[in-house]
Amino acid sequence: MPSSPIPLPALGLIGFGAFGRLVATHLARLFTLRVHDPFAPASAFAAAGLESCSLDDAAACPVVILATPIATLAAVIRDIAPHLQPGALVLDVGSVKVRPAQIMRAGLPPGVDIVATHPLFGPQSARDGLRGLKIAVCPVRGESGARVGAFLRRALGLTVILTTPEAHDREAAAVQGLTHLIAKVLVAMEPLPTRMTTRSFDLVMQAVGMVRHDAPEVYHAIERENPFAGEVRRRFFELAAQMDGELGEVETAGAAIYPTTA
Repeated sequence: MPSSPIPLPALGLIGFGAFGRLVATHLARLFTLRVHDPFAPASAFAAAGLESCSLDDAAACPVVILATPIATLAAVIRDIAPHLQPGALVLDVGSVKVRPAQIMRAGLPPGVDIVATHPLFGPQSARDGLRGLKIAVCPVRGESGARVGAFLRRALGLTVILTTPEAHDREAAAVQGLTHLIAKVLVAMEPLPTRMTTRSFDLVMQAVGMVRHDAPEVYHAIERENPFAGEVRRRFFELAAQMDGELGEVETAGAAIYPTTA
């Protein structure tokens, strides 16, 4: 008789928005997914070939991924804590790391390993696959950090950056904070030229296109929940104002040399 196939390990995925669906797409071949999201439409589950399960069932898996906004993270952790297995591994996938790490450390049972992660990509940049894309991995509690990093490299082809929540947020304040801030400003200035453009302008608009459809919660988390974002934002505006002032001085001097005649 042919041997029965080895069952895939169970993984609980809590949150089935745009990024939760991306997670499911790439992990479905490696795990038996138990997905919970009371707000996701049935069509999203059907398109992924999955069925929604209860929060209890998702939380009872050996590995649990939280793909929820930071605004609801504390409530989700409170609800899943009684159902987690001793020795379970819980990961988040949010854009900031200091506050989620604090929330998970405070709210999850002592026997649960915690790894805070930030995939440095989204559905747009991952549409051609994950290989070579970057992910930040921040061990918070337990010994699972190195194992998670090895899995992500081997199974998904990701470039893993082992770091701390604080170091992550310091760099992300510039890397993501400025990107999303500039994109917001440029979108507000639309319509912008599309015919007579330079390659550098096209690349800037390509970057804008990669984040313009992000959920508002993503922008708010990047700008408001990162403890270092305000400092970077203020520095950016200070330098912009300084440059604007310098250009204004040049314009004033030019007007004096070349006065306008009636």
